[in-house]
Amino acid sequence: MANKLDKIVIVDIEATCWNTGQPKGMESDIIEVGVCLLDIRTGEISENRGILVKPERSEISLFCTELTTITPQMIEEEGIAFKEACRILQDQYLSQGRPWASFGAYDQKQFQKQCTAMNIGYPFGPSHINVKTLFALKKKLSHEKGMSAALNLLKIPLEGTHHRGVDDANNIAKILNWILN
Repeated sequence: MANKLDKIVIVDIEATCWNTGQPKGMESDIIEVGVCLLDIRTGEISENRGILVKPERSEISLFCTELTTITPQMIEEEGIAFKEACRILQDQYLSQGRPWASFGAYDQKQFQKQCTAMNIGYPFGPSHINVKTLFALKKKLSHEKGMSAALNLLKIPLEGTHHRGVDDANNIAKILNWILN
């Protein structure tokens, strides 16, 4: 159970991907952890950052770069180990003691899968909020919508580059703030 309910840790990841299916011998790796904090009292979004992560079980494809704008050179210059990214979430965002949120279940599942495969402690506590489902329920929609469609329904402009974790985390925080208020 989360014990710090002042802020919600908002997370959006980008991972290695391919347009023609996963190449033999490769596993999808997280290459960016977009993260920010949403203050539940004020609605302020703070500490927004993108943590670039070096893939250890795959390579960044041209398709992945076209989708995310993340290049192998960016990762080489700025990327850190996945284990270190998890440590930043725990130490700087208190991710094990606060509730955390993502848009859909993909981010949660990818973190669980990668942490298990790499024998790294899961950086989050048990209180996960699926903003995608919560938004559909709050708006009484017949099915879930993507993040940009949710922003359009709320007449909130999408800021930054879609499919960049740093920008998507900030946009998800805006949607969750709307739900909470």
